[in-house]
Amino acid sequence: MKLHVLAIGAHPDDVELGCSGTLINHIHKGDRVGILDLTQGELGSRGTIESRYEEAAASAALMGVAVRENLKMADGFFENNRAHQLQIIKVLRKYQPDIVLANALADRHPDHGRAGRLIADACFYSGLRMIATELDGAAQQAWRPKRVFHYIQDRFAEPDFVIDISASFEKKMEAVKCFKTQFFTDSSADPETYISQPGFLDKIANRASQLGQRIGTRYGEGFMCESTLGISDLDALVYPQLA
Repeated sequence: MKLHVLAIGAHPDDVELGCSGTLINHIHKGDRVGILDLTQGELGSRGTIESRYEEAAASAALMGVAVRENLKMADGFFENNRAHQLQIIKVLRKYQPDIVLANALADRHPDHGRAGRLIADACFYSGLRMIATELDGAAQQAWRPKRVFHYIQDRFAEPDFVIDISASFEKKMEAVKCFKTQFFTDSSADPETYISQPGFLDKIANRASQLGQRIGTRYGEGFMCESTLGISDLDALVYPQLA
């Protein structure tokens, strides 16, 4: 099952918060899109591992992603090392994505930056044929995604480009709200956390509005890239204006 886009996040809900509008755009175009969660989010103060799986599945179904997997790395304690890189490499070679969307390279949560570097390194090493991996007893072929882009998370970072998600914003917020144990509800007995504070979802909307304004649209998602971006000609640049 080849994917066009594979979005990877350290925790279930990272992808929804950071780049789900972009994923929905591609799904609406007919592209095959997948999500890979590195951990089960077991260190979270709210909800359970089981509830996180249920919420991740509900979000995936809502968006229409082709596949969602979880590598069950240790939340908070995974490392950018050979063992963890090989776990990701096997998934990259399995689905052969053209584009990978990854955690930010630096952020408030230390898992995000560590995951961003781990994913980027795994994408490079996945293209080396001398690194052998197997899936279901069969040798895998080397595969390197064409591009690795890092989505903006808690800390604002200057984006290298912004994608218009005006048409997909409402569904993005529905996907985020699927993680109902993690965000504010009056009836929850779980302790309050940074992301469960009243108004957190408004901050997500405000960020999208701010990024959209940068390109003349209602809502946007920003991405960073470590390599120089290229376009075929000047007409490939689009700057839509608000009506």
